[in-house]
Amino acid sequence: MLELRDIRGGYASAEVLGGVNLRAAPGEVTALIGRNGVGKTTLLRGVMGLLPRCAGQVTLAGAALAGLPTHRIARAGIGYVPEGRQIFPELTVMENLAVGQRTPSRLWPEERLFALLPNLRERRANAGRALSGGEQQMLAIARALVTDPRVLLLDEPSQGLAPMVVQELARVLRQLAGEGVAVLLVEQNLRMTEAVADRILIMARGQVVHDDTAAAFQADADALRHRWLTM
Repeated sequence: MLELRDIRGGYASAEVLGGVNLRAAPGEVTALIGRNGVGKTTLLRGVMGLLPRCAGQVTLAGAALAGLPTHRIARAGIGYVPEGRQIFPELTVMENLAVGQRTPSRLWPEERLFALLPNLRERRANAGRALSGGEQQMLAIARALVTDPRVLLLDEPSQGLAPMVVQELARVLRQLAGEGVAVLLVEQNLRMTEAVADRILIMARGQVVHDDTAAAFQADADALRHRWLTM
């Protein structure tokens, strides 16, 4: 269980996070949605120790992570797929994966990884820049998985992807949850979010203002969208 309590912080004098509380449970996809600029990406950066100024409690299975350097947070079991993928374009698929591994992956060895992400198997020798947008996104996920995470944070993974690729992405996330990974998904694509999430949280003004099951969200979707999501 990843648990965040009263997370506050931002950049320089700008306060972006105003006391965020949430939980991401093993075997579930927890989706975090909201208008642009409410702090979703900032929150993920705070969890990973990448925020210049951040306070509050971050725990994974009861172990405190707040204040640790990013590499120790990753080693504790949190994988991060940043917005924009941020793969190494001049490195091959296998070289990108090697960069992500401190030691050989126990949970996601090559065969299991390529069974989950079959398109990458055929592209193993290709440079990152030669991959399609969808293949680059799958590579970013693979690079996080080879660190053997118990929690996977994803920031806008469907951005810029064709609908068929978004469907494949949804399959991957559901399969990961089915294998016990806690998935925390920041996403703007509501259709995918509703299809893949177990819980949907809405963020506004630097706080979580709604937290319920995906089924409850869908039952009240029009009112929730009008209040928190439309401009």
